[in-house]
Amino acid sequence: MTSYGHAAEDSAFVRTYTLTRGRTKPRHLLALETVLEAGPGRPGPAQAEECVLILALCRERRRSVVELAGRLGRPVTAVKILVSDLLDADALTVPLTHPYADTGAASGPSTQLLAALSAGLKRKWPDAVAYPQAG
Repeated sequence: MTSYGHAAEDSAFVRTYTLTRGRTKPRHLLALETVLEAGPGRPGPAQAEECVLILALCRERRRSVVELAGRLGRPVTAVKILVSDLLDADALTVPLTHPYADTGAASGPSTQLLAALSAGLKRKWPDAVAYPQAG
């Protein structure tokens, strides 16, 4: 005898399976925090309804993978598969930003940050061999 909870869980699993057409891994390496924005392409006619929703959300503003999964109420892996499809169709893009653009540092990390990093590494591994300085 199947309880209602198990039937609903089985239904969600089947829906996710059909949503991804049985695929279990995305074609692109996407982190939870990967930011996406709408691109110039369009999804194919056989794309899931969720792809249209993903595009609509990304047209409003840039969204992360995990935010899209939360908004759609779908497992992250399923959303990554759909996002991969949309990336292949150029309907989504991963915007490239300079990692120090918001810090005011034009050319990279500050000297103070690098010195603090070096000091921390030396504390963590005091016996590590340092590379000779190029001279």
